[in-house]
Amino acid sequence: KSPNKLGLGGFLQPFADAIKLFTKEQTFPYMSNYLPYYLAPVISLSVSLLVWIALPWGFTFINSDLMVLFFLCCISMGVYTLMAAGWSSNSKYSLLGALRAVAQTVSYEVSLALILLSFILLISSFSLFNMVNYQSYIWFLYISPILS
Repeated sequence: KSPNKLGLGGFLQPFADAIKLFTKEQTFPYMSNYLPYYLAPVISLSVSLLVWIALPWGFTFINSDLMVLFFLCCISMGVYTLMAAGWSSNSKYSLLGALRAVAQTVSYEVSLALILLSFILLISSFSLFNMVNYQSYIWFLYISPILS
């Protein structure tokens, strides 16, 4: 049975669940470093939201010729916050899990960077705005089906 307690058809139920979870008791690992342990997810969320500045929608906050590099740097910063969260818990299992996640993230970023590099070479620009404009004529999906 689906949750339909709040709003029409349960539409507001996820928001009520989120408020309920945020008001519960804060747990704190016994031997962890307090400040990095709680700041790492906040910094990770902030950097992840910073990526939205680079994406060219109908309007852009920043229109630079190096937005692809900004995008790659922002998504790479998540690795450092993940490592800080694993290290600051002072648990060997959390650290091993963070190391595994960092290794996976780095391996995915290398392949993403190579795919973006092929598009950069195709359009001769590091600008995401130019990438979007180039795709108005022909999509990258048709030009490079192996990469996409």
